[in-house]
Amino acid sequence: MKTAKIIALSAIICGSFAGNAADMKTAPASEIAIRNLDIRKADGRIILDMTLDASRLKMNTNREAVYTPMIIKGNDTVKMKPISVAGRNRWYSHLRGDDNKAGTLRAGEIKEPILYSYEAPYAEWMEISQVEVKCEEKGCCGKFEGARFVPIADIDLAPKPFEPRMVYVTPKAEAVKERSIAAKAYVDFPVNKIEIYPDYRRNPVELKKILATIDSVRADKNLTFRSIHIKGFASPEGSYANNERLAKGRTQTLADYVRNLYKFKRDVITTSYTPEDWAGLEEYLRSEAAQRTLTNPAGILAIITDPAYRGKDDAREAAIKTKFPKDYQYLLAEVYPGLRHSDYAVNFIVRSYTQPEEIIETMRTAPQNLSLDELFVAAQSVEPGSEVYNEAFDLAAKMYPNDPIANLNAGNAALQRRDLVSAEKYLAKAGDSDEAEYARAVLAGLKGDYPAAAKMLSKLPLTQAKAAEKQIQAIEEAKGQVFKQTADSF
Repeated sequence: MKTAKIIALSAIICGSFAGNAADMKTAPASEIAIRNLDIRKADGRIILDMTLDASRLKMNTNREAVYTPMIIKGNDTVKMKPISVAGRNRWYSHLRGDDNKAGTLRAGEIKEPILYSYEAPYAEWMEISQVEVKCEEKGCCGKFEGARFVPIADIDLAPKPFEPRMVYVTPKAEAVKERSIAAKAYVDFPVNKIEIYPDYRRNPVELKKILATIDSVRADKNLTFRSIHIKGFASPEGSYANNERLAKGRTQTLADYVRNLYKFKRDVITTSYTPEDWAGLEEYLRSEAAQRTLTNPAGILAIITDPAYRGKDDAREAAIKTKFPKDYQYLLAEVYPGLRHSDYAVNFIVRSYTQPEEIIETMRTAPQNLSLDELFVAAQSVEPGSEVYNEAFDLAAKMYPNDPIANLNAGNAALQRRDLVSAEKYLAKAGDSDEAEYARAVLAGLKGDYPAAAKMLSKLPLTQAKAAEKQIQAIEEAKGQVFKQTADSF
């Protein structure tokens, strides 16, 4: 019978040992209640504060309980300061033995709340962890008789990620992939002549450039040669009428040379000309080279752009020669020869590519042959975020630098891999579509500017925008909430 009473009393001492978080609202009166629980991280330490109410805790006179809060995760554990509570006889035993330095409390006499606070060095494993209280019982001889563990809080210090879904746009397929290779050739003609001499001065090299371009297109089985356009330019010195004669005549001579060499039909080569390349001279005057070399490049530039000389090219050239004779001589010797050039474009059609494997191979060998939609097909055939995936979108933006869709998709891929610098560069040229505005809102969110991102997202009709806005709202609401209390007593 005596044994049965001891067992019954032991159950009363820690009668809550069978309790759990699900019983919080109906916890037995013998439990220690938790109030004002707070867990936080500060200055490289983790801090736990709570107020404990043990006023209703009852315990057999010869028994004792030790409560030790702990932070745990797997095999990692930090034990905090224990709380010791004893029945009447055990408590007096501590007093007589002078071993109550730990401040053992007497059950049934704890009227005031216990203010508990403990801090420990923060460790990475604590980011996602749990707080438990280890409850241990001692019998009348001070021997531990068992323990139970009560989870009281879940710690979550991990940053809440903003992970919106990117919205890519499928480029429109090209019905016919028309392309061209454009370049400049500096074919030399004797002074005031329009006849072409293949071996004259630089002509062997310059003519070979044109012919090599034509040959490369005609030899490529993936290309269909269509036509050539040649535009001739003369420099500003001399009369406009004579320069017009030279530009027109020399352009036609070069076209006839190429046509006869390949036996092209007459309509295969078209021509145009600019009598005086003032635009080329203006470009030079704005360059750093002109600033270093000329005495007054700004003065010459003012004459070139003066509306008073519009349509009066001979007067414009004479003004430069008169006002800036030293600079004019330099231009005549060093700059004007470069303004006598023939711009040419070889036009062709590129065949279509439909198989992703072939497109990926062409990305490495002849990327200029691919259309935006073909590069999109390649990206969609591989794992998002993979090397080929990123390469396809980056290449699309490089090949089509002013295309809004190419830049939008490249920006999306950069956002997906969290390359915010590249994303911002691409999205600056992505246009003003809803998809582009959404991507820029995502960029703001990933930079941490949630208010700006939420404002932008709220204006967009896209379903992805609504979902991203909800993510931001949840992140903002979770700020400072680093733990969740799972029990209100132990």
